[in-house]
Amino acid sequence: MDSQIQAKIDEWLAFDKNPITRAEIESLRDAGNTEELKRRLMKRIEFGTAGLRGRMAAGFSCMNDLIVIQASQGLCAYVLQNIPNAIERGVVVGHDHRYNSEKWAKLTAAAFVSKGFKVYLHKGIVHTPLVPYTVSKLNAAAGVMITASHNPKDDNGYKVYWENAVQIISPHDTGIAAAIEANLQPIAWDLHSLANVDNLVIDRTEEMTVAYLEYIASLSRTRETNPSVPLKFTNTSMHGVSRAIIDRANQVFKFKPLEHVKEQQDPDPEFPTVTFPNPEEKGALDLAIKTANASGSTYVFAQDPDSDRFAAAQKKPDGTWFVFSGDQLGSLFAGWILEGYKASGRPIEKLAMVASTVSSKLIGAMAAKEGFKFVESLTGFKYIGNAGRSLEAEGYNEGVLYRSQRRYKTWT
Repeated sequence: MDSQIQAKIDEWLAFDKNPITRAEIESLRDAGNTEELKRRLMKRIEFGTAGLRGRMAAGFSCMNDLIVIQASQGLCAYVLQNIPNAIERGVVVGHDHRYNSEKWAKLTAAAFVSKGFKVYLHKGIVHTPLVPYTVSKLNAAAGVMITASHNPKDDNGYKVYWENAVQIISPHDTGIAAAIEANLQPIAWDLHSLANVDNLVIDRTEEMTVAYLEYIASLSRTRETNPSVPLKFTNTSMHGVSRAIIDRANQVFKFKPLEHVKEQQDPDPEFPTVTFPNPEEKGALDLAIKTANASGSTYVFAQDPDSDRFAAAQKKPDGTWFVFSGDQLGSLFAGWILEGYKASGRPIEKLAMVASTVSSKLIGAMAAKEGFKFVESLTGFKYIGNAGRSLEAEGYNEGVLYRSQRRYKTWT
């Protein structure tokens, strides 16, 4: 065995306390599978502005218990160094329904608790937007969501939100990566420790969900007339987490109950009906459209598994379906916000909207004609979100943020 590979095997076995992933590496060692050991151990999974995301397996290049613990220890150290009153403000942790997600959320919480942090650990599966919302609502120091979003079933991830409730950007990514490297010795394996620190591990999931629903309801201008809307809607959660929050939001907005695609409505980490559970993928809406045709629905909605992407389709008079592009939906949302803003009588120059540089230029043209502020940002919702936060700090009241890959946000 190559000495460098053997050193990494020894390091892994010294750190890893999970018998399953230990056995994976031991089996590869015993079989003399140097190529696979090299792939698994010689290069560490990279921590970037999207946090971590990769295949679930043993090794430093994959997602597993050890990597999550080390990432959490590094993040904890970096937050302590860079955010005032971080321990008292606490961190927010949530997870989706994928394999290992619940366990990794608890391992993340344990790492922060070991340093005395207050941890708002969401109970049960949640949709990704609830984590940054909770960070903002509770003025937490940071947030972590365990999810691989729309990746295939064998993947999982570790998404980080900064104190501004937006995904991290440079220099935080490199700073956290360096802090992880400086805190590799795992100290937070014992999940039983969470049961003994009730004053530090706090569940405010329902309270935050209610507040979130009240917030999005405040954005509606038609709640009182929504019950009389004759349209029928079909929704697919793509085997993800969104059904519960979609149903509650539908009630808050006073719409009639929508129809769910039965084969895809419940959280299922196997994602049995789709290879890539992404509403952008060609054919992703086929089952939803089939369901809608059978029930007489004229609109189809879809969310990706962690419910931070949205897609929609409309049935045309000739019976065929039109699937809206990300740019088309973003422009529709922008037009809706603009219409309501103008009707409110507020100064148009205080309205702002943001889109990525690769998105449609239509909102920019709207801004030039109507007189509101439009900002283009780098591609990626982390950049769009941070641009939105900067506009808020400058005193802008309301807007739409979107990227062409069907991710949107409004704020007031």
